[in-house]
Amino acid sequence: MKKTLNFVMVLFVSLLMSCGGKEEKKKKGFSYEKKAPTEQKVKKDESVPASKKIDLANKGVGPITSISLPSEIDQTMVTHGADVFKKLCTACHRLDKKFIGPAPTNILSRRSPEWIMNMILNPDEMVQKDPLAKALLIEFNGSPMANQNLSEEDARAILEYFRTLK
Repeated sequence: MKKTLNFVMVLFVSLLMSCGGKEEKKKKGFSYEKKAPTEQKVKKDESVPASKKIDLANKGVGPITSISLPSEIDQTMVTHGADVFKKLCTACHRLDKKFIGPAPTNILSRRSPEWIMNMILNPDEMVQKDPLAKALLIEFNGSPMANQNLSEEDARAILEYFRTLK
């Protein structure tokens, strides 16, 4: 019995000694995980999705170069814009959540009115030439915005409707 106890004790002590006390040191060398400082900076910029980026200076590519919005919202235009939006845009856009396309709620706090109208009127050229539109195309899995061939009047009415979405 005493021999068995001694044997178990020696076995236990040797197990304890063999398990602890060793530190593995990392060898310096090639690693796939190491990144250059510039790559990390780019990654931080890309962490904000294009749909959340704020760019009020970009006017986009298209027929609208300047637009001034009155302080008061034109309710007749809002009604017309809401009607056009519901008929043509709700297949891809939901008012307050990401769907096939971005949500238009609070869009005027992120985009200029000119950019919005140019995207509505000229989506094909915008996706080819505008960096923000290109980024949105990537974010939304390559689903381009359909050109609905709207008039400037319809696009302006949709913009007025967007002004009410907060």
